[in-house]
Amino acid sequence: GMERRRAPVANRRYRQRRFWDQLYRQEGAEPREWLGGLSRFLPQLEAELRPGDRILVLGCGNSALSHDLHELGHTDVTSIDFSPACIAAMRARYARHCPSLRWAVMDIRSLAFPNGTFDVVLEKGTLDVLMVEETDPWNVSPQAVASMQRVLEEVSRVLRPGGCFISITFAQPHFRKPHYAQEAFGWSLRHVTCGDGDTGTFHYYLYIMRKGQPLDPTDLALGRRLRQPPPPPAP
Repeated sequence: GMERRRAPVANRRYRQRRFWDQLYRQEGAEPREWLGGLSRFLPQLEAELRPGDRILVLGCGNSALSHDLHELGHTDVTSIDFSPACIAAMRARYARHCPSLRWAVMDIRSLAFPNGTFDVVLEKGTLDVLMVEETDPWNVSPQAVASMQRVLEEVSRVLRPGGCFISITFAQPHFRKPHYAQEAFGWSLRHVTCGDGDTGTFHYYLYIMRKGQPLDPTDLALGRRLRQPPPPPAP
């Protein structure tokens, strides 16, 4: 009852920059892993990365992901977040130890990079924030669809041909694939399921989109369904 009605209000806070700025000021740059640390999906992720890849991390928050990539030898990493407090904290935290890591305040819906800048774009739980107010995953609001589309257009634009976008999320394929399976983005799509060894119950998914490769027809059909306007309400 009450809990359900209150949920969207709590969720909305996640979208407000003030909320994030306050959180980062309180926590500084103590790592907060919304979906667990890199070790959980490292084998699946490493399979997609090449030495020397130019990597963009979307909505880095105060996750240690960028640092962990650096420690694995992926030193060309640019991390963006829309919270100035977050970016300031991260820049200060890693300046001495990892000077090659770059940090920038940016909106994921409007990336300030030229076309084809990156080999890899990576996000972990960031796109989920676009969905927090959605109460029914079967009927996503036009606003959420449009926001997601804007971000993905930007991701596709800044990826070089042959580059890949990797999205790590708890969102299940039948809910998330339609958003990613749009012909306009010019990429193929596949996903890998990662188990959570701790509980054996949670799975999360790596969605891997490869720019310049065709979409599978079944994924294409999923994507087309999303673009169709909802049927008019019954009289």
